[in-house]
Amino acid sequence: MSQTAISNRFPPQIKYIVGNEACERFSFYGMRSILVIFMINHLKMDPSDSTSVYHLFASAVYLLPLLGAYIADRFAGKYKTIFVLSLVYCLGHLALALWENQGGLYLGLGLIALGSGGIKPCVSAYVGDQFTDTNKHLLKKVFDVFYWSINFGSFFSTLLIPYLLVKFGSGVAFGIPGVLMAIATVLFWMGRKQYVNLPPMDKTESVGFMPILAYTLFHLGQKEKGKSFLDIARAKYTEEQVEAAKAVASIIKVFFTVSVFWALFDQNGSSWVLQAEKMDLNFMGMHLEASQIQALNPIMVMLLIPVFGSIIYPGIEKLGIQVTPLRKMSVGMLLAAFSFIAVGMLQAMIDAGHVVSVAWQFIPYLIITCSEVMISITGLEFAYTQAPPSMKSTIMSFWLLTVFVGNLLDAYVARINVFQGAMYFYFFAGLMFLVSIIFVLSAARYKVRNYVGLEKGLVTA
Repeated sequence: MSQTAISNRFPPQIKYIVGNEACERFSFYGMRSILVIFMINHLKMDPSDSTSVYHLFASAVYLLPLLGAYIADRFAGKYKTIFVLSLVYCLGHLALALWENQGGLYLGLGLIALGSGGIKPCVSAYVGDQFTDTNKHLLKKVFDVFYWSINFGSFFSTLLIPYLLVKFGSGVAFGIPGVLMAIATVLFWMGRKQYVNLPPMDKTESVGFMPILAYTLFHLGQKEKGKSFLDIARAKYTEEQVEAAKAVASIIKVFFTVSVFWALFDQNGSSWVLQAEKMDLNFMGMHLEASQIQALNPIMVMLLIPVFGSIIYPGIEKLGIQVTPLRKMSVGMLLAAFSFIAVGMLQAMIDAGHVVSVAWQFIPYLIITCSEVMISITGLEFAYTQAPPSMKSTIMSFWLLTVFVGNLLDAYVARINVFQGAMYFYFFAGLMFLVSIIFVLSAARYKVRNYVGLEKGLVTA
């Protein structure tokens, strides 16, 4: 029996997807970095309302992956879904650049949420689709590269776009991200003849998670002793379909608590920016914009990815401790809580009337970035490997849905405006500690699967 040769090179079409991701992330994070300041200083909105709108927009971006995944998996396929929604994305940037009013704001954010959210589960799953049995061992490395490209684009845009807002106004500051999104769309289109495209699932053979869940809920009385909850659906669906649904249900239970991590992490674009505005923004002879401090996160990610991958993880394994994805994520959850203790301590000094240098935000940024590296990159890889072939985009969208829930929590807390000053940050730190314990307990009971390389019906466009 002949064995398939193992390849140690990425598929050549990966460069188009990675290039697309870097430009798309430049456009998204550049636009997002100035949203709160734009709403407060240009549209004269209340800070709490601006924070709420910011997180409602972010939550929409991470809710709409459900729609994008459904379209890609059931009807259009990933390539067409990504390309068409990228054009919608470009129109959203255009609206923000042309109309400096609340109408333009909401129209632009709505289109960007649809475009960005719709393509999210498809792009990350599309990366994995390009790999086969000959090179699937490179999947972890490509997700590292994929995540590195996200932060490469984010770093430069977060430095540049706040500067352009101050010097040239909102038209230019929102227009440049639109140009980068157009470039991202062209780059993606250029690889169209090399991509490996899985066809949309045959609706007569494949069933989504929700119909199986709905059938189970409506037939709870049929549950047999010793059988799992979803085994009820075997009366209507095949064993393969039910097992696929079980895989989704298992990962959702683990992912649920990750929502609180995102509630903390995404505040580096809202509450942390508002804190920076109250700090001394002069550093080493330079005056920084409060929105630019966010650039610490992507540059730290780019530096920490190789450190964790080449030094920290191998060093821990040499001690005889296996570094599994769920163990990485467990430690990352605890680190996120400590980052908010640190930023809360800074806020306490500000509340007491002390002049605090913005350089002190380096510490919480470093802690939460370590947390991000251990949770977000790992989560992308883990979600893909745990997804059965019929639900690759769907399970990736559930991973992104955790960000939706986290930002919805942020929007709610900002709207009720109960916690003031340092207590605001300490509240989130305490909540993060609590859910970290729940995550560890859920992860301990999770049965690991691996569906990489099981796809059938590969077609190349």
